Amino acid sequence: MPIMYDAVIEHLQNGGLIAYPTEAVFGLGCDPDNEEAVRALLALKERDPAKGLIIVAASYSQAIKYIRDKDIPQDRRFAVLSRWPGPVTWVMPAKADVPDWLKGQHDSLAVRVSDHPLVRNLCFEYGKPLVSTSCNKAGEPPLMTADAVRQHFGDAVLVVEGEVGGLDKPTPIFDAITGAQFRE
Repeated sequence: MPIMYDAVIEHLQNGGLIAYPTEAVFGLGCDPDNEEAVRALLALKERDPAKGLIIVAASYSQAIKYIRDKDIPQDRRFAVLSRWPGPVTWVMPAKADVPDWLKGQHDSLAVRVSDHPLVRNLCFEYGKPLVSTSCNKAGEPPLMTADAVRQHFGDAVLVVEGEVGGLDKPTPIFDAITGAQFRE
């Protein structure tokens, strides 16, 4: 069944939550600039807001609005950009106007420029990044299929049909400034 991007985009614009396949698992997403939507996502997931969230983008230029690019040393920027698009998440210095409900208690924000075709298309069609966190309640295993999402969350999210990428675990997370790895 073809994806009805217009319906998904309208749902996002109206503050709705979506579930969509990513590189490894289904993700929960929403408009990162819509506080009400982000708070609804955090409540649905039962996630501690202090932890912050990941945004996923179709290109680095989509993410630049949220990060202090000039604070990333040139050699580190090359390391980041050489892994994108791809299944790697980088923790980057956040701009001062990035709200706490997105970055949590940090002065940074986790960002991924995805190479998953559906994710890239969603972000291109929406014209900006999306929140991307694993589709599950906090502490539970992530959901891997559209049917599992429907069974677990019912009508609380709009499910975007598709297949997850091929990774057997969530994307690794690195610090863009130091290169330190936070998650394997």
